[in-house]
Amino acid sequence: MSWFESFVLGIVQGLTEFLPISSSAHLRLTAAFAGWQDPGAAFTAITQIGTEAAVIIYFRKDIGRIISTWSRSLFNRELRHDHDAQMGWLVIVGSIPIGVLGITLKDAIEGPFRDLRLIATTLIVMGVVLGIADRLAARDETGGRHRAAKQRKTLTDLSVKDGLLYGVCQAMALIPGVSRSGATISGGLLMGYTRESAARYSFLLAIPAVLASGVYELKDAGEGHVSWGPTVFATVIAFVVGYAVIAWFMKFISNKSFMPFVIYRILLGIALFALVAAGTLTPHAGETAG
Repeated sequence: MSWFESFVLGIVQGLTEFLPISSSAHLRLTAAFAGWQDPGAAFTAITQIGTEAAVIIYFRKDIGRIISTWSRSLFNRELRHDHDAQMGWLVIVGSIPIGVLGITLKDAIEGPFRDLRLIATTLIVMGVVLGIADRLAARDETGGRHRAAKQRKTLTDLSVKDGLLYGVCQAMALIPGVSRSGATISGGLLMGYTRESAARYSFLLAIPAVLASGVYELKDAGEGHVSWGPTVFATVIAFVVGYAVIAWFMKFISNKSFMPFVIYRILLGIALFALVAAGTLTPHAGETAG
């Protein structure tokens, strides 16, 4: 991998990690469209460390408070009913599904799941799911001609059951094209949470899973066509771009619809199917390119 490729892929990772459009799919598609070799699951996982570092800094006050209260609650019973202590446990519980499935499906994640036809399918299907969830949220928020606005849940209402359901949604993002934020935010909206609450828990929930995945994949960095230098460079670029995107996205979702992302996902999926059908791209484009 050249330094230019790592620069472009770092920007793509930073731009797409927090948006509900799938960063892993866009890294895969960028390489395929450019005629580059597929950067692979290890490169994707490691560069995500950069974007998660952006999450940690952006939510540093929340994270510091949660870790502090959760740690003290282990020895202080009175703190166990504190919302921050409970959030600590809920993040742990919600991380279990992706941890189990990530290890179980490792070979599929690095192979069959990177088929462009599967990516096109998940882009479209999850785009439709996000669109439905967004419409339901909008209906609750605005009410209707014969319906009063409905109060949606916040993170203070988060239960162990909902935390696990969030975790299952996050695990779906092991398939490129699903989108970690897209799946968890859709799940949160369908469970009745506000847009801001769904996104906030989505980002907090991703921290242990992404960091663990990135550290696990460090052993494979530098192998094949992707060397250490470009990987680290892409990770730094992803951090810088990712921080700017997450700051913008948290403001955007406070009063905007997800429909632009829904339309983009569906159009991209259809275009990808068309390119594969026309022979312009093969389902495994880039996997053997040098």
